[in-house]
Amino acid sequence: MTPEFRKANSRLAAELGVRYAFSRRGSGALIGWVAIAGLALSVAVLVVVLSVVNGFERELRERVFGVLPHAGLWGDQPFVPSTLETSKLTAVPGVLAAVPIVQGSALAVAGDAVQGVLLTGAEPAAYRHVSGMESFLGPTGATTLDALRPGGFGVILGARLAARLGVGVGDSVRLMLPLGSLTLAGMLPRQKRFQVVALLRSGSELDARAAFIHLVDAQRLFRLGGQVHGYQLRLADLDAANALAGQAVRRLGEDRFFARTWQHSHGNLHRAIGAQKATLFVLLAFLVGVAAFNLVSTLIMTVEQRGADIAILKTMGAASAPLIGCFVLLGALIGVVGILSGIAFGTAVATGLPAVFAWINEGLNLDLMSQYFISYLPVDIWPSDLARIATVSFTLCVACTLYPAWRAARLLPSRVLAHE
Repeated sequence: MTPEFRKANSRLAAELGVRYAFSRRGSGALIGWVAIAGLALSVAVLVVVLSVVNGFERELRERVFGVLPHAGLWGDQPFVPSTLETSKLTAVPGVLAAVPIVQGSALAVAGDAVQGVLLTGAEPAAYRHVSGMESFLGPTGATTLDALRPGGFGVILGARLAARLGVGVGDSVRLMLPLGSLTLAGMLPRQKRFQVVALLRSGSELDARAAFIHLVDAQRLFRLGGQVHGYQLRLADLDAANALAGQAVRRLGEDRFFARTWQHSHGNLHRAIGAQKATLFVLLAFLVGVAAFNLVSTLIMTVEQRGADIAILKTMGAASAPLIGCFVLLGALIGVVGILSGIAFGTAVATGLPAVFAWINEGLNLDLMSQYFISYLPVDIWPSDLARIATVSFTLCVACTLYPAWRAARLLPSRVLAHE
């Protein structure tokens, strides 16, 4: 086969594919548009669903991981922190900051209400380097950690925790430790009255159990003197938390410290969101596959309608290759139009979905997101997801063109022209 002949075959396949794709003759044109619409709708649904899942993953990272330090190094016994140890920790590549903290379980008591809390004591100026909780303080009360002053006995409570206790900014709450103090009246729980200076509204589970006080006040309450329980770290790479925490432990001594990272406390939730996204992609890809299979009926009908054209071309010496290429190109063009339309429509819907959701939620006085850790519908469109959707959809479309193209190439001119 000469280069000129191959070039002629390629040009023939391209011209026929484009002509058949934009032909308006017969019912095949209507079926073609129906196939495009079905494919576009399926792709749009896939774009919208994945964008919503991405939105929840983004909110989890920004809210939960924005407030929680990424890793903690805890001593086997309380110890006196030093700038030398802090320097060793920040010298680990990937560790952005390290601060000493006091942390333990406690009871918060206000009137007849009692709630268990996770009590954290830290130096405000240093703690803002490992936690972004200041972004979620307010709107009432203090909006910075500077409201926690040594000896001031102020406390920042999670908003849901404060609601359960029935307290607000300016009210008092007693913090009690499960550690007793021996008095003349016997063993009494260690306790201290604190004033609520701010509320934490992070939209995460911390709002229901977190209480933050100044490091000096925590040391007094726990009777640690100048000691602390451990260090909390801020990391550059969340996914490398376990490896970085392991390096940090080795810097300070594995015989004195052990590490716990966000992957121990929230790893299951993060993995669940990732697994849900992968599962939804696979399930909705089947929906795209069903729409792509509509191309089979569209192309088979086109083969039947264009049977005379194919027979004449084969009688004139046309090879099977350009005929197969013609229908593959026809299916590919239909697929490209449907996929691009679906991505454009899905992106537009996903972009406007939060506003529509908020309008419905407020207009009908509904509380549709009450079971989640946020009150609005998050959406995050990833270009990588759009590229993956387009690739998978186009591959399915091309695969669905092979049988009709093979059937067109096997048409016998004598049988077709005998009925013309």
